[in-house]
Amino acid sequence: MKTLICGSLAYDTIMVFHDHFKNHILPEQIHILNVSFLVPDMRREYGGCAGNIAHNLRLLGGDPLIMATVGDDYGPYKQRLGHLGFDTTHVKEVPGTFTAQAFITTDLADNQITAFHPGAMGHSHLNRIGDAREARLGIVSPDGRQGMLDHARQFFDAGIPFIFDPGQGMPMFDGADLLEFLRLADYCTVNDYEAKMLSERTGKSLAELATSVKALIVTLGGNGSEIYADGQRVTIPCVKADELVDPTGCGDAYRAGLLYGIAQGWGWEKTGRLASLMGSIKISHRGGQNHKPRREEIAERYRAAFGEAL
Repeated sequence: MKTLICGSLAYDTIMVFHDHFKNHILPEQIHILNVSFLVPDMRREYGGCAGNIAHNLRLLGGDPLIMATVGDDYGPYKQRLGHLGFDTTHVKEVPGTFTAQAFITTDLADNQITAFHPGAMGHSHLNRIGDAREARLGIVSPDGRQGMLDHARQFFDAGIPFIFDPGQGMPMFDGADLLEFLRLADYCTVNDYEAKMLSERTGKSLAELATSVKALIVTLGGNGSEIYADGQRVTIPCVKADELVDPTGCGDAYRAGLLYGIAQGWGWEKTGRLASLMGSIKISHRGGQNHKPRREEIAERYRAAFGEAL
């Protein structure tokens, strides 16, 4: 089943400051803040929600199509996607822009200072769902505001079931917008913080919101996740990771598991368990796309965790 992944492609530049920010930021002088941090360690990762979700779905044997907007500096990412065999037909280059990117500085206490430039993401509405005629399932993940609104409506009009994944884009939408997304979507997935924001902005409880979609999925970090579906709440345990290295992209790995399970027609318990496993595999690696387990390895780890075949 071709799955259309709408969202961002981004570069993540991650730097490490070998000290603590608190030793260099004077609280009483915060109004005239002017600091510089020497960062001997730096790496550049390929990221963005669409890229991360597609990467994980491919690991599972799914068939993702990426729909995103990128800038003049897309070259290295394009080469990577081509080398890995991704279909980039629906990745649109927007001249005169940068590809979305985050600049993250981390200190020795794992505090972070991040600057995010959306760049070409702001032109995501230039892509249209109708251009991906082969798509049979989709997801609207964080992207440009207008693009997210348009793509949700276009998925609905085309009769293509999709997941609404507001993520970091949640603050861009008011209660009316969010209720409209839920009316159009078949599924919605949020983390626990986003779930509270969704409830506050719409004025509805999670149980009420769950009646608007076939399933409302709430991830709870180390406490697993919960899936509200068919009037029931399915509790999904967290899978123990080999080691806790980097949470970046764990939510995207989880969403890939959801998409795969939906495409296979599985029940919510099995779908949620696979999603949880994908998140645990990701967290043991730095970056959103550096883990590369074989499909057979994922199946074996699923069997070990849950005592059943994948």
